Amino acid sequence: MLSYLSMHEDGSREVARASKIERNTRELTTEHQDLLRVLRNATMNDRTVILTTLNEAWAKPNSVLDLFFESFHIGEQTEQLLNHLVILAMDPKAFERCKSVHPHCYFLTTEGVDFTGEKRYMSQDYVKMVWRRLEFFRIILELGYNFLFTVAQFFHSFALNSQFLIINNLLSNMDMDVMWLRNPFSHFSSNADITFSTDGFNGDPTDINNWPNNGFLYVRSCDQTIEFYKYWCLAKSLYPGDNEQTVLNKIKRYNVARINHRIRFLDTAYFGGFCQPSKDFNKVCTMHANCCIGIDNKLHDLKIVLADWKNYTSRTAEERERGGFSWRIPDKCIIKNLKRSTAKS
Repeated sequence: MLSYLSMHEDGSREVARASKIERNTRELTTEHQDLLRVLRNATMNDRTVILTTLNEAWAKPNSVLDLFFESFHIGEQTEQLLNHLVILAMDPKAFERCKSVHPHCYFLTTEGVDFTGEKRYMSQDYVKMVWRRLEFFRIILELGYNFLFTVAQFFHSFALNSQFLIINNLLSNMDMDVMWLRNPFSHFSSNADITFSTDGFNGDPTDINNWPNNGFLYVRSCDQTIEFYKYWCLAKSLYPGDNEQTVLNKIKRYNVARINHRIRFLDTAYFGGFCQPSKDFNKVCTMHANCCIGIDNKLHDLKIVLADWKNYTSRTAEERERGGFSWRIPDKCIIKNLKRSTAKS
């Protein structure tokens, strides 16, 4: 009897949720109708899409966009994921470039902001952009789509170590500098509503004292996550001038308890970066060009990442199992270069 009642309650919730999604779909603006079309074309069977952002600086031929695509082509079980990738273009030239190389593109505008070039971290334009993006994610969740967002924002990692706190350089906030080397989806717990990557993992995937990196995260669409994103957006008014990452760290403990939803954090052994590289080639899923300033430095080191990965995948299964592989990065993206760049700014 209890089992029947539980099934009935679950079914009722699903019907109510489906009705809510249908209502949200009917109420879409013309702009968001275009979004819905893109999402429907790109979605996986479970209504999951992969999202990333792109601006003109990163869209040029032989820039990060090309390396990003290459990583999918040479990664393990990653190439088919390109069919589910939606690129959010932040300016007209990025949108045109996207349409010339990829089937799923959406022009995400932010009123009064020009995203063709780099923006200083925490500038007014930067703060506008990250909050606009957060509200956009809320809309995607309300339409019933899960998403995996992949965009590098290495400046968040600086808060982990006092030697980085002085760094306030010109940063690109539209990076595609996460290289996909293995399919990551098996690492997302079915018991989690939101899964964050971390700049430094403390060993406990459930500990909210991990420092989340909002640049690689997986979010399931459900009432709890929609409520979370609504609260997160509203919390902007509580902390005027702060970016979304800073506000998240201020509200995460209270909000997790308040709506009882589940957050997990990813191990850097699988989801590493230049700040804390994954040491085991047999585990690594993504490599992220964080702790790095300047597009030329990023391009240089990301090319090394892909070359090192090709060297690994060219070996026999026995050679891979024995290990002994190591990354040759960071090379130009090293701490002394960050300090030197800071001194010049």
